[in-house]
Amino acid sequence: MAANKVLLVDDDPGIIEVLKLYFEKEGYQVSTCMQGDKAVAAFNSFAPDIVILDLMLPGMDGNDICREIRKTSDCPIIMLTARTDTLDKIVGLELGADDYIPKPFEPKEVLARVKAVLRRTDKRDAAPAPSEKSEGSADVITYPGFSVDKIRYVVSVDGKEIYMPPKELELLFFLASNPNRVFTREQLLENVWGYDFYGESRTVDVHIKRIREKIENPDREQNWSIKTVWSKGYKFETR
Repeated sequence: MAANKVLLVDDDPGIIEVLKLYFEKEGYQVSTCMQGDKAVAAFNSFAPDIVILDLMLPGMDGNDICREIRKTSDCPIIMLTARTDTLDKIVGLELGADDYIPKPFEPKEVLARVKAVLRRTDKRDAAPAPSEKSEGSADVITYPGFSVDKIRYVVSVDGKEIYMPPKELELLFFLASNPNRVFTREQLLENVWGYDFYGESRTVDVHIKRIREKIENPDREQNWSIKTVWSKGYKFETR
């Protein structure tokens, strides 16, 4: 089995050296880049399984790099940032980052996050073809004009497959599996992200916003939708 490939993008040589050491010790294949304006080319050349991306870089910042990568790839991206501003995190998540880890950090924390993200990705890629699934599988939720398949990691709306990063799909699946039940942000973090998530409740809002943009059509009536329950949280409402 080939080693997972990690692209490290950071302008701090100390961070690059430490993370490279930790990942190579764990058997990962590592490539590094210290200039933002060369990061996209490094990504295309190396074809990594995951990217660890600093936010503040010379030449091109992490958000712009994330935006460029997302034009052609759903490769998982974990952002590293010395900034503590929640808005910076929200912008990155909206552009398609899978997670944020603030600096300073423990290398073991970064390694743990990478392993968790790759486990989800491996599960998605190893999923069986549709013909191998049994009808009525608990991993496939279906409503009129809508389905979410947690085996193949596919969302379908009106017969059209919709691209979703793993965390968006898992959040949608969890809500759709519990129709008309209200969940707080904290409950969603616990059930979807799990105990090892280093984020905050605002992360849920960002993911809900992105999901709505992809699946809800204001131009036609739908018998299902994600509803905000003010001061409480969210629910997948069916009618």
